[in-house]
Amino acid sequence: MAQQSKGQAFRWLFGPWALGLVLGAALLGPAPLYAQTSAPAAQVLTLDQDRLYAESLYGKALEARAIAANQALAAENRKIEQDLAAEEADLTQKRPTMAAAAFQPLADAFDAKVEQVRTDQAAKIEAMKAQREEGRKAFFQATVPVLAELMQQMGAFAILNRSAVVLAFDSIDVTDRAVKALDEKLGDGSAQGATGPRLPAAPADGIALGTPDPAAPAP
Repeated sequence: MAQQSKGQAFRWLFGPWALGLVLGAALLGPAPLYAQTSAPAAQVLTLDQDRLYAESLYGKALEARAIAANQALAAENRKIEQDLAAEEADLTQKRPTMAAAAFQPLADAFDAKVEQVRTDQAAKIEAMKAQREEGRKAFFQATVPVLAELMQQMGAFAILNRSAVVLAFDSIDVTDRAVKALDEKLGDGSAQGATGPRLPAAPADGIALGTPDPAAPAP
């Protein structure tokens, strides 16, 4: 009965939520015989993936780039709003002095510009979201060999995302060790060709809003 209860408890502990990094026994070899009679090393470890991303140098570098890109885009949007407001005010002043036939093309061109700006800025936001997600994917792909080495060092067979585990002892959580190992192996990720949001180029004076400056260097 004791063995059955232990098996049931193990299934309840990890159950169908057990998702994580798994390396088979073919890689690590069979557990040594003495592990059956002495206190064994934990064969299953847990890891807080959000903390790994947030606290590692690599993850922090990616987030810093994302924040900088968001701030740059926000500044660009404010500049665009100011320029559009000034152009609209200029058109409002000109309207009483111009014939309708002459004024209408100017008004139509302004409306078209506003719609184009909205489209361009919305596309930039979506591109930044996609690039940020690409950066996260690259981050977690780069962590796999580091985590595999840590798992081998600790004699474990699997590392599970802590959020997928119902209940576990803190003693099997390796997040702090993983952050340290990742910092030692990858640093801020620059050597890994880290990806992330690119800073949008600010609009140059004299360039139509939403149109790239042909003289500006590529970002």
